[in-house]
Amino acid sequence: MISLQGVSKRFDGKRQVVALDSVDLLIDKGEMVSLAGPSGSGKSTLLNLIGGLDQPSDGSVSIDGALLSGANDDELTRIRRDKIGFIFQFFNLLPTLSCLENVSLPLHLRGWPAAKIRDRALELLTLVKLDKRLEHLPEELSGGERQRVAIARALSVYPPILLADEPTGNLDSNTGKDILSLIRDLHRQLNTTILIVTHDRGVAESCGRRIALKDGRIVMDERG
Repeated sequence: MISLQGVSKRFDGKRQVVALDSVDLLIDKGEMVSLAGPSGSGKSTLLNLIGGLDQPSDGSVSIDGALLSGANDDELTRIRRDKIGFIFQFFNLLPTLSCLENVSLPLHLRGWPAAKIRDRALELLTLVKLDKRLEHLPEELSGGERQRVAIARALSVYPPILLADEPTGNLDSNTGKDILSLIRDLHRQLNTTILIVTHDRGVAESCGRRIALKDGRIVMDERG
């Protein structure tokens, strides 16, 4: 489902910074994987490469059979639209749109008819237990509810891959546990491949597979 072969990423400035150094990684369909490591270890760089937001300096990246390395902007946009859902630490909801409108937005961009969009958005908000908050604005929601809206939006086309960047990092511990439980429930229901970048040891250990990075290299990869 996710494959990296010999992937390196270098950033050039006054001195060259090696963010990733010859990384090989294979994540199978339906796995729920955590990615941990200290600041500067390469976690965000790796997530950006898998999400098609950046290109490697060397090596190849492919997801669900689509090669990202060397793809042009239009191809990358199409792959992200069809195959990847992104969940962010700070929700990234549009403040002037309701829950229903925020979840509907990606579907409008795909040109779906209005009735189909509403049905799908309602289905997703029901899935994350927010069907009673359809017309609420983000500022009228708790942090946990905002993240549930963001998760529903990420699932808009039921993508085969979900990439979550510190999804509990901006929440209190109890709300974070609720969001993690929701992500685990969705994983079981949808069999989506999920990769979670986290500093939270509890979040990392809740995943079936745990990967750790240090200095741009994988230093731990264990299951169970």
